[in-house]
Amino acid sequence: MEFSKELSQNMEYLQEKLDVNTNFDIVYRVIHAGGRDICLYFIDGFTKDEVWLRILQSFFTIKQGDYPEDPHQFSKEYLPYGEVGLVYTSQEMISQLLMGVSCLFVDGYDCCFTLDCRTYPARSVSEPDKDKVLRGSRDGFVETLIFNTALIRRRIRDPKLTMEIVTAGESSHTDIAICYMKERVDENLLDQVKKRIQTVEVDALTMNQESLAECIYPHKWYNPFPKFKFSERPDTAAASILEGNIVILVDTSPSAMILPSSVFDIIEEADDYYFPPITGTYLRLSRMIISLLTLFLTPLWLLFMQNPEIIPSWLEFIQLSDTAYVPLIYQLLILEFAIDGLRLAAVNTPSMLTTPLSVIAGIVMGEYSVKSGWFNSETMLYMAFVTIANYSQSSFEMSYAFKFSRILILIFTALFNFWGFFLGSAICICAIVFNRTIAGKSYIYPLIPFHFSELKKRFFRNRLPHKQKS
Repeated sequence: MEFSKELSQNMEYLQEKLDVNTNFDIVYRVIHAGGRDICLYFIDGFTKDEVWLRILQSFFTIKQGDYPEDPHQFSKEYLPYGEVGLVYTSQEMISQLLMGVSCLFVDGYDCCFTLDCRTYPARSVSEPDKDKVLRGSRDGFVETLIFNTALIRRRIRDPKLTMEIVTAGESSHTDIAICYMKERVDENLLDQVKKRIQTVEVDALTMNQESLAECIYPHKWYNPFPKFKFSERPDTAAASILEGNIVILVDTSPSAMILPSSVFDIIEEADDYYFPPITGTYLRLSRMIISLLTLFLTPLWLLFMQNPEIIPSWLEFIQLSDTAYVPLIYQLLILEFAIDGLRLAAVNTPSMLTTPLSVIAGIVMGEYSVKSGWFNSETMLYMAFVTIANYSQSSFEMSYAFKFSRILILIFTALFNFWGFFLGSAICICAIVFNRTIAGKSYIYPLIPFHFSELKKRFFRNRLPHKQKS
């Protein structure tokens, strides 16, 4: 519906459409200035009151006959604010209003003046709990989109940095920012991503970026290895943009979605670059080795326990010291699920009870469970290592991908012994090798296809590139 020049008609339509009398947070205010009525609509809690106070004061300087015929001229003379726009349809106006933009109607103009003087409830940009670093900046993304884009702009002061805004969700109309560097980004991938976002048919992005990721790239559910990298650190997002990647920010989400991402991109962390090259290389290689150990340690130990004759003499100490009353495969699987149960309990436990829960869990899962005969001490030891080592991986998605792969290898090893171990390992390797990034490239590039110089950069942290003055 297009607006009328009669303010009363516009107000009557909006009163019914917005149900203003029922919704207490949709506020409207009518004032009389210069012989005409002016009506302001805004959402309570989304508007800077001091801005509107000054604008309303300027209206009382208008005299009868001062209103120009052109609404653009009116906005220039009597709306002393930076972000002012004009909309001519009710659908666009209502969408803007529900996003927090203030809307102004003036009798005699068939349009709506929009003033973006929004303010959102927001927490401080403190360091995220998950993506912590030993050295480096201590700020992190928050739930307010404009704050997140500002954190990236602060780090990249280049006019080639582009941030496009789109919306998705028929009911939520969630703001989505697509950030990239011109002349560095893959234009084909960028066009593909924008087209997929614009054609998303979803009622609301209830789970923020995960909902968006599943909508724009509905990958095969049985492959657990992630195709996106998520980070709550603005420095990581800025570095990814400078490398030619695309960063997607979703309103109300305190993390950035980085694409395309390979397995090496997801394993990387900010600490690799906040230390000298030799230290960064050590941290990176340690993380890769530990990730492989979390995948193969318990299946290999189970294989040795099922075939004690193949254990070399220098590894005889890994054999069970006590009788196993419960088959080892059951012990390992029970512990895999029990550890996730404790993790979920820790997330939902009030902070004041976290320490008592940890003590009780340590006693029950440690000494008492071994004495009762349910578990052997060796099983507890190796699962404890795997559990702690999982936290060396910053990506939740990647750590759970390794967990699912480990459980698969354990089950195949218990069922088919040697052949089962090799079959389970082959399935997991194929899940990585034949996986593709969202750009359609190899998930393990530069390993396949092989590129030595790029592969060396993935394993060894070189000096940061710099330009010399001519």
